[in-house]
Amino acid sequence: MISQSEIRISTEGRGTYDLSHSVREAVRESGVSTGLCHVFVCHTSASLMLCENADPSVMRDMESFMARQVPDGDPMFTHTAEGPDDMAAHVRSVLTGSELNVPVRDGQCALGTWQGVYLWEHRHAPHSRRVIVTVQGD
Repeated sequence: MISQSEIRISTEGRGTYDLSHSVREAVRESGVSTGLCHVFVCHTSASLMLCENADPSVMRDMESFMARQVPDGDPMFTHTAEGPDDMAAHVRSVLTGSELNVPVRDGQCALGTWQGVYLWEHRHAPHSRRVIVTVQGD
């Protein structure tokens, strides 16, 4: 059995957005009991991550780390058509990834106690993002 759905999220700019509930809902609606949930973001300046969901300081620390590693407006970047965060957002999305796989067990996402699925918006401006969720299994 295969099921596919789309999550649309409007971001308010750079930051993380919890998709856990929407992904869990897609798995529940799929009818799959045992299998795999594939989550894919359809953009090159946002990414997906599986991260701790209990302490908000984790997200702030992730952003601080990424800002140090891939700063906006770095003079080495020549692709700046949409502003100083343009190329930095592309690099950040490549480093963090555009897809996740989550096991499905007993009709639910088999996430750990403190794990959540997040969209990580890398642009400062608000954007409308699309995420495809494909659930496959028995």
